[in-house]
Amino acid sequence: MRSVAVRRAVLAAAAAICTLVVTACGAGQKGGAQEDAKGSASPAPVKALTAAQLEQRVLVQGDVNGQKITEPGKKEIFEPGSVSVGKAACAPVGQVLSSLPAAEPEASVQRLAVHESAKAKKGMPSLDELANMTEKEAKEATIDSLDVTKTTASLWSYEGDGAQRALDALRAAGKKCAAGFSMTSDGEKQQVTRVESEKLAAGDDAVAWTVGTKQDGTPADTKVAVVRVGGTLAGFSSFNIAAVTRGEAYEQPTDVIEKQTAKLG
Repeated sequence: MRSVAVRRAVLAAAAAICTLVVTACGAGQKGGAQEDAKGSASPAPVKALTAAQLEQRVLVQGDVNGQKITEPGKKEIFEPGSVSVGKAACAPVGQVLSSLPAAEPEASVQRLAVHESAKAKKGMPSLDELANMTEKEAKEATIDSLDVTKTTASLWSYEGDGAQRALDALRAAGKKCAAGFSMTSDGEKQQVTRVESEKLAAGDDAVAWTVGTKQDGTPADTKVAVVRVGGTLAGFSSFNIAAVTRGEAYEQPTDVIEKQTAKLG
């Protein structure tokens, strides 16, 4: 989901929690490289997969247990050129954070994977249910209903060694911009507060981060990973509204990453 939408979702969630509480009270692995390793040697030149070939390899409904796979709508993705950063060296990070490619691919496709926890599937508590809870219980129950992880999975294909060069540029940008940078998405400013490296073994090579952001005083963490399989990059940008609202850590969507990587292999 777009980072602007993340902020709005978190603010809306907080507003909903306050309103409801007040109302109720009143009433797998394939030998990949780790993030801290140097980029692997450039692969032999390869032919970029076409959009039709990527469609055959991208995730579909039923591929990942417990995940609903759909094509993202226009309001759930950024358009090319809609994201800019304050430091040119950090542009690759800002791009993949927004589910955009770090370098211009020959072809691309995207899917949205959504996982709801058992508590989230129960939905938002009714006012009658909230009225019988303490303020703390009502707040927790409301946040539980928002325990949904959304992951944008993107496939980008490149000619020759373009995929490895793009991944190497990402790795370098992540290190240079670890302390953060400013960026603008669809005209709205936000601050990336940190780019924290994570270990990820997947595909032929991979990078992964937790990216902290703050917009209008609202902090949020997004899980970002990019995996190379031959001349194709698989990018993942994931967040969980409940975890963001609570300020809790959450994990990379490894089931989504592993399945998408396997389909590319």
